[in-house]
Amino acid sequence: MLGNFFGKKKRYATIPREEAKQDIPEGLMKKCPQCKQIFYRKELDNQLQVCPNCGHHHQLSSWERIEMLFDQDSFAEWDKDMISTNPLEFPGYQEKLEKDRLKTQINEAVVTGKGTINGYETAVAVMDARFRMGSMGSVVGEKIARAVEYAKGEGIPIIIFTASGGARMQEGVLSLMQMTKTSVALERFSRAGGLMISIMTHPTTGGVSASFASLGDYNFAEPGALIGFAGRRIIEQTIREKLPDDFQSAEFLLKHGQLDQVIHRHDLKNTLTTILDIHQSGGDTE
Repeated sequence: MLGNFFGKKKRYATIPREEAKQDIPEGLMKKCPQCKQIFYRKELDNQLQVCPNCGHHHQLSSWERIEMLFDQDSFAEWDKDMISTNPLEFPGYQEKLEKDRLKTQINEAVVTGKGTINGYETAVAVMDARFRMGSMGSVVGEKIARAVEYAKGEGIPIIIFTASGGARMQEGVLSLMQMTKTSVALERFSRAGGLMISIMTHPTTGGVSASFASLGDYNFAEPGALIGFAGRRIIEQTIREKLPDDFQSAEFLLKHGQLDQVIHRHDLKNTLTTILDIHQSGGDTE
């Protein structure tokens, strides 16, 4: 009896039962896709979703970006209730839209509005890659164009965060028309003296990269962001050449003069504050 009581300890740890695994709260941990390290989600939240080990910038939702940048209780959303329909009667499109609305708790792939960043008033449009991969349909283009017009009317700058797979194929040519609509709105805004800051995040591709994303007075990007029009494979097949490993990365574009700066997420708020301060000090954006 005593021999059993004082028996040797097990040399190996036991594998937790499936029931025990289920006791771990869902979403407690998160794995970095670049360095494969696993972190507590709260630790990543404190780092603004930047990997503490390798610096990889995880994707943010539209509201995470807004909360990260804007002064508390200063943000007011525009055109929240605008939703897409199915003008081409594309099979299954309406159901996919509804599924994304439930999953993301937003009505479309962009959130627009205005608020203050360290006291400086600015308009903003923040694309959200969780909704139809941030694809640009009629409502996305309309909301961005309206945000630019609102900013022009109020004499305030606009900051646009892009995250998109390109035009939304379920809306066909109606989606492609948004490239022109947003570009024209920004041209009018520029002629009126408006300031537009474009911040390209991962990924910014297709019709979005070929229109409003590249039209900022300042064109910035987050580290490691994929930015480009066509995919690597298509380009390589077309030109029959192997592309550099870092092709279409933010760092590659900066090196070739297509960006003004690649900005670490931890430095972004201070950088934007400095720019807004310079332009406000230099005069109104009427």
